[in-house]
Amino acid sequence: MMDNKIKSLKDLEALKRKARGEVNLRSDEEGKKVTVHLGTCGIAAGARDVLACLMDELTKTPQTKVVLRQTGCAGLCDQEPMLTYCDESGKQFVYGKLDKNKVKRIIQEHVLGGKPAAEYLVTT
Repeated sequence: MMDNKIKSLKDLEALKRKARGEVNLRSDEEGKKVTVHLGTCGIAAGARDVLACLMDELTKTPQTKVVLRQTGCAGLCDQEPMLTYCDESGKQFVYGKLDKNKVKRIIQEHVLGGKPAAEYLVTT
């Protein structure tokens, strides 16, 4: 799925429907949560590809329960594309200036491994 770039809202919706069947997208508030910021600035910077990569990576680890969400602009346009990760304790981590390789590393090291990928964290 990652070989195809998301070019339209229709492509994004198709990817979302596919992911719902493969990734545990829960509506409850417990557990790990990843939120992708899909404001205009985020989309322009590549947030759709970040979302697609997250879905693809999370489908490879179906035993890991992660809530995957979308939201608008976080107000840090110069850091887009961005995601916010909330661990099981409720602590939030904001990652910025993302690409597919960084997303894969965040999933492996932080979401699955529990150790933040510090060099990608946004500090304010």
